[in-house]
Amino acid sequence: MDKLAIQGGHRLCGEIRISGAKNAALPILCAALLSADTLHLDNLPKLQDISTTLTLLGHIGCEMSRDEQGGIDLQAVQLKQLEAPYSLVKTMRASILVLGPMLARWGEARVSLPGGCAIGSRPVDLHIKGLQAMGAEIHIEHGYIHARASRLQGARIVMDTVTVTGTENLMMAATLAEGTTILENAAREPEVTDLAHCLIAMGADIQGVGTDTIIIQGVKRLHGASYPIMPDRIETGTYLVAAVMTQGNVTLTHTRPDTLDVVIDKLRASGALIQATDHHITVQMHQRPESISLRTAPYPAFPTDMQAQFMALNCIANGVGRVTETIFENRFMHVQEMQRLGAQIEVEGNTALVYGVAQLQAATVMATDLRASASLVLAALVAESETTIERIYHIDRGYEGIEEKLNQLGAKVRRIH
Repeated sequence: MDKLAIQGGHRLCGEIRISGAKNAALPILCAALLSADTLHLDNLPKLQDISTTLTLLGHIGCEMSRDEQGGIDLQAVQLKQLEAPYSLVKTMRASILVLGPMLARWGEARVSLPGGCAIGSRPVDLHIKGLQAMGAEIHIEHGYIHARASRLQGARIVMDTVTVTGTENLMMAATLAEGTTILENAAREPEVTDLAHCLIAMGADIQGVGTDTIIIQGVKRLHGASYPIMPDRIETGTYLVAAVMTQGNVTLTHTRPDTLDVVIDKLRASGALIQATDHHITVQMHQRPESISLRTAPYPAFPTDMQAQFMALNCIANGVGRVTETIFENRFMHVQEMQRLGAQIEVEGNTALVYGVAQLQAATVMATDLRASASLVLAALVAESETTIERIYHIDRGYEGIEEKLNQLGAKVRRIH
């Protein structure tokens, strides 16, 4: 199992390109199941979760081919089987996203209950309730969701809580349903919007994109399309924090500053100088950052996927930062590992008080989930001597070539096989 060895104390300077967004790519890949025509995707990141999804789609019967520029063609003419087995689903919760498309187009789907990161409960009951409201007959037996419907019917669905994958699954299913579907309290994340724009390019009739009320008028069939995956806002945010923590000067290209307003505002409050254009962000930091207090909430508020990175920033900042997590109950699993590096953090319930220290110390630490992994990398960049991070397969699920990009900026990072 691979490890990362990071020599701390190097200021990050230079320019890197941001990859395509994992959390946008996964549902868009599954959208290929909605049409017999070719869906061509560009800017697809090279990540373990993407490979897992492509393996799952191939297992179902989707044909695919890559071009020399890194794009991919997907075509689901005739599926071999309407099942997503546990062996493929257990490593990634986003696998549940094949449920809606398979059921909508083929009238049946058998999908294993998902696995993935151990950051807390992410139940699929809202997916199931929504599909049942659209007329699906659903049974859960032997760890599988078994759904049937001759043709889904439009319905008004009010979701109890904001769910990104739930919104995506129901939106995809509704594109081929008979009649009008209204999703209320829908997720507004940019990745949901990116999926909606891809579906519209495939011929879907969707209104209210980017709002909490999405209206889908079902159509009989979707056609092929060519679509570029949006840039990864969480990767962007992670490298912005890395530049601030190391008092660096970094430019990020091929990104979307408009998806990171609250993150950029928080970094400016820490003392960073940030300039943003349509697709570039430059950050400069000339002093030790000031502590930041934050509270995670659904978009457009502060993203839960950036909470661990900002906790790392607070570990070496001036003052005390209060971090409150409202999305996932187990998303402070990185705290113990941070404490091994000399961080001073007190946790009470869903709130952590982080007392900034002048210097973190090197140690061997273990990654527990994707974003916790990123926070440990950030902490290691400013710790004295060399820190070793174990179980980095979590990092490979969400960050394309993280050691290459950091080394390009002047860091000293080695992958140990």
